[in-house]
Amino acid sequence: MGKIKGAVVVDEGRCKGCNLCVVACPTHCLALSVGEVNHRGYAFCRQTDMDACIGCASCAIVCPDGCITVYKKREE
Repeated sequence: MGKIKGAVVVDEGRCKGCNLCVVACPTHCLALSVGEVNHRGYAFCRQTDMDACIGCASCAIVCPDGCITVYKKREE
């Protein structure tokens, strides 16, 4: 049986850096960008540890702007 992994895709242009997704992530694989801002002047969220994501979508659920999409993939 394969292991389920997740991939987080963030619309960086719409993200306002509220940090709710970072706090909601149980595996701590998200963080706000350091030293980078989007065109609106906000530090945006990004996935920092690609292997830690379990695809639970907690980050996408709490995102007030709907900028996060989580994809689940099965690894053999």
